[in-house]
Amino acid sequence: MVNKVQVAGVGMIPFTKPGQSDDYATMGETAARLALQDAGVPYSAVGQVYVGYVYGDSTAGQAAVYGLGLSGVPIINVNNNCATGSSALFLARQAVASGMVDCALALGFEQMVPGALGATFTDRPNPMKRMFKEMVELQGVDKQAPGAAQYFGGAGREYTEQYGTRPETFAKIAEKARQHGANNPYAVFREKLSVEQIMASPHIYGPLTRYQCCPPTCGAAAAVICTADFAKKHGISHAITIKAQAMTTDFPSTLEDHSMRKLIGYDMAKAAADAVYEAAGVGPQDIQVVELHDCFTANELLTYEALGLTPEGTAEKFIWDGDNTYGGKFVTNPSGGLLSKGHPLGATGLAQCTELVWQLRGTAAERQVSGVTHALQHNLGLGGACVVTLYARE
Repeated sequence: MVNKVQVAGVGMIPFTKPGQSDDYATMGETAARLALQDAGVPYSAVGQVYVGYVYGDSTAGQAAVYGLGLSGVPIINVNNNCATGSSALFLARQAVASGMVDCALALGFEQMVPGALGATFTDRPNPMKRMFKEMVELQGVDKQAPGAAQYFGGAGREYTEQYGTRPETFAKIAEKARQHGANNPYAVFREKLSVEQIMASPHIYGPLTRYQCCPPTCGAAAAVICTADFAKKHGISHAITIKAQAMTTDFPSTLEDHSMRKLIGYDMAKAAADAVYEAAGVGPQDIQVVELHDCFTANELLTYEALGLTPEGTAEKFIWDGDNTYGGKFVTNPSGGLLSKGHPLGATGLAQCTELVWQLRGTAAERQVSGVTHALQHNLGLGGACVVTLYARE
Protein backbone atom coordinates (compact mmCIF):
# COMPACT_ATOMS: atom_id res chain seq x y z
CA MET A 1 0.00 0.00 0.00
CA VAL A 2 1.67 3.20 -1.19
CA ASN A 3 -0.92 5.97 -1.26
CA LYS A 4 -2.36 8.03 1.56
CA VAL A 5 -6.12 7.44 1.37
CA GLN A 6 -8.77 10.04 2.10
CA VAL A 7 -12.55 10.32 2.14
CA ALA A 8 -13.30 13.14 -0.27
CA GLY A 9 -17.08 13.09 -0.02
CA VAL A 10 -19.93 11.34 1.75
CA GLY A 11 -23.66 11.16 1.27
CA MET A 12 -26.66 9.40 2.73
CA ILE A 13 -30.42 9.57 2.70
CA PRO A 14 -32.77 9.46 5.70
CA PHE A 15 -33.46 5.87 6.72
CA THR A 16 -37.08 4.70 6.70
CA LYS A 17 -39.21 1.78 7.77
CA PRO A 18 -39.75 -0.95 5.15
CA GLY A 19 -42.41 -0.02 2.64
CA GLN A 20 -41.82 3.72 3.02
CA SER A 21 -38.69 4.11 0.89
CA ASP A 22 -37.88 4.54 -2.77
CA ASP A 23 -36.70 1.43 -4.60
CA TYR A 24 -33.10 0.32 -4.02
CA ALA A 25 -31.82 1.71 -7.33
CA THR A 26 -33.21 5.16 -6.62
CA MET A 27 -31.90 5.16 -3.05
CA GLY A 28 -28.45 4.04 -4.17
CA GLU A 29 -28.21 6.56 -6.99
CA THR A 30 -29.31 9.39 -4.68
CA ALA A 31 -26.72 8.57 -2.00
CA ALA A 32 -23.96 8.25 -4.61
CA ARG A 33 -24.89 11.60 -6.18
CA LEU A 34 -24.78 13.24 -2.76
CA ALA A 35 -21.30 11.83 -2.10
CA LEU A 36 -20.00 13.02 -5.47
CA GLN A 37 -21.52 16.46 -4.94
CA ASP A 38 -19.94 16.62 -1.50
CA ALA A 39 -16.55 15.75 -3.01
CA GLY A 40 -17.08 18.19 -5.86
CA VAL A 41 -16.08 15.68 -8.54
CA PRO A 42 -18.03 14.13 -11.43
CA TYR A 43 -18.76 10.43 -11.74
CA SER A 44 -16.35 10.35 -14.69
CA ALA A 45 -13.49 10.82 -12.20
CA VAL A 46 -14.28 7.48 -10.49
CA GLY A 47 -12.09 4.56 -11.53
CA GLN A 48 -13.82 1.71 -9.68
CA VAL A 49 -17.10 1.24 -7.81
CA TYR A 50 -17.87 -1.16 -4.96
CA VAL A 51 -21.53 -1.63 -4.08
CA GLY A 52 -22.76 -3.43 -0.99
CA TYR A 53 -26.19 -4.97 -0.43
CA VAL A 54 -27.45 -8.21 1.14
CA TYR A 55 -31.02 -8.61 -0.11
CA GLY A 56 -30.90 -8.12 -3.86
CA ASP A 57 -30.30 -9.81 -7.17
CA SER A 58 -26.95 -9.96 -8.91
CA THR A 59 -25.83 -6.67 -10.53
CA ALA A 60 -28.22 -4.62 -8.40
CA GLY A 61 -25.19 -2.41 -7.89
CA GLN A 62 -25.04 -1.67 -11.59
CA ALA A 63 -28.75 -0.86 -11.59
CA ALA A 64 -28.14 1.87 -9.01
CA VAL A 65 -24.85 3.20 -10.38
CA TYR A 66 -26.01 3.29 -14.00
CA GLY A 67 -28.23 6.18 -12.99
CA LEU A 68 -25.02 8.19 -12.65
CA GLY A 69 -23.87 7.23 -16.13
CA LEU A 70 -22.44 4.31 -18.07
CA SER A 71 -18.70 4.91 -17.94
CA GLY A 72 -17.52 1.34 -18.44
CA VAL A 73 -15.57 1.21 -15.16
CA PRO A 74 -15.53 -1.92 -12.99
CA ILE A 75 -18.54 -2.18 -10.65
CA ILE A 76 -18.13 -4.90 -8.03
CA ASN A 77 -21.09 -6.13 -5.95
CA VAL A 78 -20.32 -7.00 -2.31
CA ASN A 79 -22.29 -9.12 0.17
CA ASN A 80 -20.84 -9.71 3.66
CA ASN A 81 -23.90 -9.83 5.89
CA CYS A 82 -24.18 -6.84 8.25
CA ALA A 83 -20.56 -5.81 7.52
CA THR A 84 -21.37 -5.36 3.83
CA GLY A 85 -21.14 -1.57 3.69
CA SER A 86 -17.75 -1.41 5.37
CA SER A 87 -16.55 -4.32 3.22
CA ALA A 88 -17.28 -2.19 0.15
CA LEU A 89 -15.41 0.65 1.83
CA PHE A 90 -12.50 -1.68 2.61
CA LEU A 91 -12.21 -2.70 -1.05
CA ALA A 92 -12.44 0.88 -2.31
CA ARG A 93 -9.73 1.97 0.13
CA GLN A 94 -7.57 -0.97 -0.88
CA ALA A 95 -7.88 -0.10 -4.58
CA VAL A 96 -6.85 3.49 -3.92
CA ALA A 97 -4.07 2.64 -1.46
CA SER A 98 -2.53 0.15 -3.89
CA GLY A 99 -2.45 2.65 -6.74
CA MET A 100 -4.90 0.74 -8.94
CA VAL A 101 -7.06 3.87 -9.14
CA ASP A 102 -6.82 7.34 -7.67
CA CYS A 103 -10.55 7.61 -6.97
CA ALA A 104 -13.15 4.98 -6.09
CA LEU A 105 -16.76 5.04 -5.01
CA ALA A 106 -18.13 2.89 -2.17
CA LEU A 107 -21.91 2.61 -2.06
CA GLY A 108 -24.27 0.62 0.15
CA PHE A 109 -28.03 0.27 0.12
CA GLU A 110 -30.77 -2.03 1.34
CA GLN A 111 -34.46 -2.36 0.57
CA MET A 112 -35.75 -4.52 3.40
CA VAL A 113 -39.03 -6.09 4.45
CA PRO A 114 -40.66 -5.92 7.91
CA GLY A 115 -39.79 -8.44 10.59
CA ALA A 116 -36.78 -10.34 11.83
CA LEU A 117 -34.06 -11.42 9.43
CA GLY A 118 -34.46 -14.88 7.97
CA ALA A 119 -33.01 -17.21 5.37
CA THR A 120 -33.76 -16.30 1.76
CA PHE A 121 -32.80 -19.65 0.25
CA THR A 122 -34.13 -22.78 1.92
CA ASP A 123 -32.99 -25.33 -0.68
CA ARG A 124 -29.24 -25.22 0.15
CA PRO A 125 -26.93 -25.22 3.17
CA ASN A 126 -27.23 -22.18 5.40
CA PRO A 127 -23.87 -20.35 5.63
CA MET A 128 -24.47 -19.96 9.37
CA LYS A 129 -24.78 -23.73 9.83
CA ARG A 130 -21.60 -24.08 11.91
CA MET A 131 -22.52 -21.15 14.12
CA PHE A 132 -26.10 -22.32 14.57
CA LYS A 133 -24.95 -25.78 15.64
CA GLU A 134 -22.62 -24.24 18.21
CA MET A 135 -25.35 -21.94 19.52
CA VAL A 136 -27.74 -24.85 19.92
CA GLU A 137 -25.15 -26.83 21.85
CA LEU A 138 -24.41 -23.88 24.13
CA GLN A 139 -27.93 -22.62 24.87
CA GLY A 140 -30.56 -24.48 22.86
CA VAL A 141 -33.14 -22.79 20.64
CA ASP A 142 -36.11 -20.61 21.49
CA LYS A 143 -38.55 -21.00 18.61
CA GLN A 144 -40.37 -17.84 19.68
CA ALA A 145 -37.32 -15.55 19.54
CA PRO A 146 -35.67 -14.09 16.42
CA GLY A 147 -32.48 -15.89 15.46
CA ALA A 148 -30.14 -12.89 15.63
CA ALA A 149 -31.50 -11.93 19.05
CA GLN A 150 -30.66 -15.41 20.33
CA TYR A 151 -27.03 -15.06 19.25
CA PHE A 152 -26.48 -11.60 20.70
CA GLY A 153 -28.85 -12.00 23.64
CA GLY A 154 -27.09 -15.24 24.51
CA ALA A 155 -23.73 -13.46 24.43
CA GLY A 156 -25.11 -10.77 26.73
CA ARG A 157 -26.46 -13.37 29.12
CA GLU A 158 -23.09 -15.15 29.19
CA TYR A 159 -21.37 -11.87 30.04
CA THR A 160 -23.92 -11.19 32.78
CA GLU A 161 -23.36 -14.61 34.30
CA GLN A 162 -19.63 -13.92 34.56
CA TYR A 163 -19.71 -10.32 35.75
CA GLY A 164 -23.11 -9.93 37.43
CA THR A 165 -24.24 -7.17 35.07
CA ARG A 166 -27.66 -5.71 35.85
CA PRO A 167 -30.39 -5.86 33.17
CA GLU A 168 -30.80 -2.10 33.49
CA THR A 169 -27.24 -1.64 32.25
CA PHE A 170 -28.17 -2.96 28.83
CA ALA A 171 -31.25 -0.73 28.79
CA LYS A 172 -29.04 2.25 29.66
CA ILE A 173 -27.29 1.77 26.30
CA ALA A 174 -30.61 1.98 24.46
CA GLU A 175 -31.56 5.09 26.45
CA LYS A 176 -28.31 6.72 25.31
CA ALA A 177 -28.96 5.65 21.70
CA ARG A 178 -32.37 7.32 21.74
CA GLN A 179 -30.97 10.51 23.27
CA HIS A 180 -28.39 10.72 20.50
CA GLY A 181 -30.82 9.71 17.77
CA ALA A 182 -33.21 12.50 18.74
CA ASN A 183 -30.71 14.90 17.16
CA ASN A 184 -30.29 12.93 13.92
CA PRO A 185 -32.67 13.82 11.07
CA TYR A 186 -31.55 10.64 9.24
CA ALA A 187 -32.72 8.32 12.05
CA VAL A 188 -35.94 6.31 12.03
CA PHE A 189 -36.49 6.57 15.79
CA ARG A 190 -36.10 10.07 17.25
CA GLU A 191 -38.29 9.71 20.33
CA LYS A 192 -36.36 9.63 23.60
CA LEU A 193 -36.98 6.68 25.92
CA SER A 194 -36.13 6.14 29.57
CA VAL A 195 -34.50 3.04 31.04
CA GLU A 196 -37.86 2.22 32.60
CA GLN A 197 -39.69 2.41 29.27
CA ILE A 198 -37.04 0.28 27.60
CA MET A 199 -37.19 -2.34 30.34
CA ALA A 200 -41.00 -2.40 30.12
CA SER A 201 -41.02 -3.21 26.39
CA PRO A 202 -41.63 -6.88 25.46
CA HIS A 203 -38.89 -9.31 26.43
CA ILE A 204 -37.08 -10.82 23.43
CA TYR A 205 -34.18 -12.99 24.64
CA GLY A 206 -31.63 -12.97 27.45
CA PRO A 207 -31.25 -9.38 28.72
CA LEU A 208 -32.81 -7.95 25.56
CA THR A 209 -36.17 -6.23 25.31
CA ARG A 210 -37.71 -4.96 22.09
CA TYR A 211 -36.26 -1.47 22.39
CA GLN A 212 -32.80 -3.01 22.67
CA CYS A 213 -32.97 -4.55 19.19
CA CYS A 214 -32.33 -2.61 15.97
CA PRO A 215 -35.13 -2.52 13.39
CA PRO A 216 -34.93 -3.60 9.72
CA THR A 217 -34.71 -0.42 7.68
CA CYS A 218 -34.35 0.88 4.14
CA GLY A 219 -31.65 3.35 3.20
CA ALA A 220 -28.42 4.13 1.36
CA ALA A 221 -25.07 5.82 1.98
CA ALA A 222 -21.90 6.37 -0.04
CA ALA A 223 -18.33 7.62 0.15
CA VAL A 224 -15.86 8.90 -2.44
CA ILE A 225 -12.39 7.55 -1.67
CA CYS A 226 -9.26 9.05 -3.20
CA THR A 227 -5.54 9.63 -2.87
CA ALA A 228 -4.23 12.75 -1.14
CA ASP A 229 -2.80 13.86 -4.49
CA PHE A 230 -6.22 13.50 -6.14
CA ALA A 231 -7.81 15.57 -3.39
CA LYS A 232 -5.19 18.30 -3.76
CA LYS A 233 -5.51 18.33 -7.55
CA HIS A 234 -9.29 18.76 -7.33
CA GLY A 235 -9.18 21.36 -4.57
CA ILE A 236 -10.89 19.14 -2.01
CA SER A 237 -10.07 20.89 1.26
CA HIS A 238 -12.37 18.95 3.60
CA ALA A 239 -11.03 15.42 2.93
CA ILE A 240 -10.66 13.14 5.94
CA THR A 241 -7.81 10.64 6.14
CA ILE A 242 -8.34 6.89 6.62
CA LYS A 243 -5.38 6.43 8.93
CA ALA A 244 -5.75 2.65 9.23
CA GLN A 245 -8.23 -0.10 8.47
CA ALA A 246 -8.41 -3.82 9.13
CA MET A 247 -10.82 -6.57 8.18
CA THR A 248 -11.03 -9.90 9.97
CA THR A 249 -13.07 -13.07 9.66
CA ASP A 250 -13.65 -15.82 12.20
CA PHE A 251 -10.82 -17.49 14.09
CA PRO A 252 -10.73 -21.06 15.49
CA SER A 253 -11.80 -19.56 18.83
CA THR A 254 -15.19 -18.68 17.33
CA LEU A 255 -16.22 -22.33 17.59
CA GLU A 256 -13.53 -23.98 19.70
CA ASP A 257 -13.77 -21.78 22.79
CA HIS A 258 -17.48 -22.62 23.23
CA SER A 259 -18.40 -19.06 24.14
CA MET A 260 -21.38 -17.12 22.87
CA ARG A 261 -19.28 -13.96 23.01
CA LYS A 262 -16.68 -15.51 20.74
CA LEU A 263 -19.44 -16.88 18.50
CA ILE A 264 -20.82 -13.42 17.79
CA GLY A 265 -17.48 -11.94 16.83
CA TYR A 266 -15.66 -10.68 19.93
CA ASP A 267 -12.30 -12.00 18.76
CA MET A 268 -12.85 -10.67 15.23
CA ALA A 269 -13.49 -7.20 16.63
CA LYS A 270 -10.57 -7.26 19.04
CA ALA A 271 -8.11 -8.48 16.40
CA ALA A 272 -9.23 -5.86 13.89
CA ALA A 273 -9.03 -3.07 16.45
CA ASP A 274 -5.60 -4.17 17.65
CA ALA A 275 -4.33 -4.25 14.07
CA VAL A 276 -5.67 -0.75 13.40
CA TYR A 277 -4.10 0.71 16.54
CA GLU A 278 -0.75 -0.84 15.69
CA ALA A 279 -0.81 0.32 12.07
CA ALA A 280 -1.85 3.87 12.97
CA GLY A 281 0.33 4.31 16.02
CA VAL A 282 -2.80 5.50 17.78
CA GLY A 283 -4.48 4.06 20.87
CA PRO A 284 -8.01 4.21 22.22
CA GLN A 285 -6.98 7.13 24.43
CA ASP A 286 -6.49 9.25 21.29
CA ILE A 287 -10.06 8.73 20.03
CA GLN A 288 -12.96 11.05 20.80
CA VAL A 289 -15.87 9.50 18.89
CA VAL A 290 -16.87 5.96 17.91
CA GLU A 291 -19.55 4.54 15.64
CA LEU A 292 -19.91 0.88 16.57
CA HIS A 293 -22.22 -1.91 15.53
CA ASP A 294 -25.03 -1.76 18.11
CA CYS A 295 -27.42 -4.18 16.41
CA PHE A 296 -28.37 -5.12 19.97
CA THR A 297 -27.43 -3.43 23.23
CA ALA A 298 -25.55 -6.58 24.23
CA ASN A 299 -23.21 -6.20 21.28
CA GLU A 300 -22.48 -2.57 22.10
CA LEU A 301 -21.55 -3.51 25.67
CA LEU A 302 -19.23 -6.29 24.50
CA THR A 303 -17.70 -4.09 21.81
CA TYR A 304 -16.62 -1.44 24.31
CA GLU A 305 -14.22 -4.01 25.66
CA ALA A 306 -13.25 -5.56 22.32
CA LEU A 307 -12.19 -2.14 21.03
CA GLY A 308 -10.21 -1.41 24.17
CA LEU A 309 -12.40 1.50 25.26
CA THR A 310 -12.58 -0.04 28.73
CA PRO A 311 -10.87 -3.12 30.27
CA GLU A 312 -12.63 -6.49 30.14
CA GLY A 313 -15.25 -6.83 32.83
CA THR A 314 -15.67 -3.07 33.38
CA ALA A 315 -18.32 -2.19 30.79
CA GLU A 316 -21.06 -1.73 33.39
CA LYS A 317 -19.11 0.96 35.27
CA PHE A 318 -18.12 2.53 31.94
CA ILE A 319 -21.80 2.86 31.03
CA TRP A 320 -23.13 4.20 34.33
CA ASP A 321 -20.22 6.65 34.62
CA GLY A 322 -21.37 8.13 31.31
CA ASP A 323 -18.07 7.43 29.59
CA ASN A 324 -19.94 6.35 26.44
CA THR A 325 -21.65 9.67 25.78
CA TYR A 326 -21.15 13.44 25.67
CA GLY A 327 -18.98 14.64 28.52
CA GLY A 328 -17.43 11.18 28.95
CA LYS A 329 -14.34 9.50 27.53
CA PHE A 330 -15.81 8.41 24.18
CA VAL A 331 -19.01 9.57 22.49
CA THR A 332 -20.30 6.28 21.08
CA ASN A 333 -22.82 6.33 18.26
CA PRO A 334 -23.60 10.06 18.19
CA SER A 335 -25.82 9.17 15.21
CA GLY A 336 -28.03 7.13 17.51
CA GLY A 337 -26.50 3.98 16.10
CA LEU A 338 -28.40 1.10 14.59
CA LEU A 339 -30.79 1.15 17.55
CA SER A 340 -32.12 4.60 16.59
CA LYS A 341 -31.01 5.14 13.01
CA GLY A 342 -32.02 1.66 11.85
CA HIS A 343 -30.02 -1.05 10.11
CA PRO A 344 -30.32 -1.29 6.31
CA LEU A 345 -27.62 -3.95 6.14
CA GLY A 346 -25.72 -2.86 3.05
CA ALA A 347 -25.83 0.82 3.98
CA THR A 348 -24.88 0.65 7.66
CA GLY A 349 -21.09 0.63 7.31
CA LEU A 350 -21.14 3.61 4.96
CA ALA A 351 -23.63 5.46 7.15
CA GLN A 352 -21.15 5.05 10.02
CA CYS A 353 -18.42 6.40 7.76
CA THR A 354 -20.59 9.38 6.83
CA GLU A 355 -21.31 10.28 10.46
CA LEU A 356 -17.65 10.13 11.42
CA VAL A 357 -16.56 12.24 8.45
CA TRP A 358 -19.11 14.86 9.50
CA GLN A 359 -17.82 14.70 13.07
CA LEU A 360 -14.22 15.17 11.96
CA ARG A 361 -15.19 18.08 9.72
CA GLY A 362 -17.11 19.68 12.57
CA THR A 363 -20.37 19.71 10.58
CA ALA A 364 -22.51 17.29 12.64
CA ALA A 365 -24.82 20.05 13.91
CA GLU A 366 -26.49 19.20 17.23
CA ARG A 367 -24.62 15.88 17.39
CA GLN A 368 -21.20 17.49 17.11
CA VAL A 369 -18.55 16.21 19.50
CA SER A 370 -16.04 18.90 20.45
CA GLY A 371 -12.39 18.67 19.48
CA VAL A 372 -12.57 15.57 17.29
CA THR A 373 -9.21 14.58 15.78
CA HIS A 374 -9.62 10.78 15.61
CA ALA A 375 -12.73 8.67 15.08
CA LEU A 376 -13.19 4.89 15.13
CA GLN A 377 -15.67 2.75 13.18
CA HIS A 378 -16.66 -0.86 13.93
CA ASN A 379 -18.97 -2.84 11.63
CA LEU A 380 -19.71 -6.52 12.25
CA GLY A 381 -21.44 -9.31 10.34
CA LEU A 382 -22.07 -12.83 11.59
CA GLY A 383 -20.84 -15.66 9.49
CA GLY A 384 -18.53 -13.67 9.59
CA ALA A 385 -16.67 -10.43 9.01
CA CYS A 386 -15.58 -7.40 10.99
CA VAL A 387 -14.14 -4.14 9.68
CA VAL A 388 -12.56 -1.53 11.94
CA THR A 389 -11.54 1.82 10.47
CA LEU A 390 -9.67 4.73 12.03
CA TYR A 391 -10.24 8.21 10.58
CA ALA A 392 -8.21 11.32 11.31
CA ARG A 393 -8.37 15.04 10.62
CA GLU A 394 -4.92 15.98 9.35
